Amino acid sequence: MSLRGRDLAVGDIHEQVLTRDLTRTQLVMYAGVSGDFNPMHTDEVYAREVAGYPGVFAHGMLTMGMTARALTDWVGDGRLVRYGVRFRSQVWPGDALTARLTVTAVRESDGQDLVDLEVVTVNGDGIEVISGYATARVDQDHDG
Repeated sequence: MSLRGRDLAVGDIHEQVLTRDLTRTQLVMYAGVSGDFNPMHTDEVYAREVAGYPGVFAHGMLTMGMTARALTDWVGDGRLVRYGVRFRSQVWPGDALTARLTVTAVRESDGQDLVDLEVVTVNGDGIEVISGYATARVDQDHDG
C-alpha cells in the first residue's frame, strides 16, 4: 500500500508500539552494533555507583532509531527526506514505547508531494521521551 497525499489530512495521527518491554539485552545489542559502549548504558554498577543514575538507560540513538522505524513502516523505505529529534527524557529497561506521528502539512515542493510530521515517542506513563519532526515523499495524486 502506497501512502498518497490525497489520503492524508492535517491532524491525522498514526501510532505504533515500538516495544512493550525494552530489555537490557536490547541495550547491549545496540551498544555492539553502534560501537557505543558507554557504561551508563550497559554496566549497572557503573551507572549506579559512578554515574549516580538509578540504573542503566537506553542510548538516545536507539530510541531515535526505533522511532525512525515507525516512520518508515508508515511512509515507506527510502521516502524520508528530513528527520530530527530532541531527547526529552531517559528511557529505562522495562519501558514501553509508542511513537505518535501527526500530519502537520501535506504539500508540494519542487515537483514532489510531501508530508510534514510532528514526531513524538512516549513511554508507558505517557512521558515524552522524544519529540521531533519528519518530512517524507508521498505518492503523487496525479498520474504521470
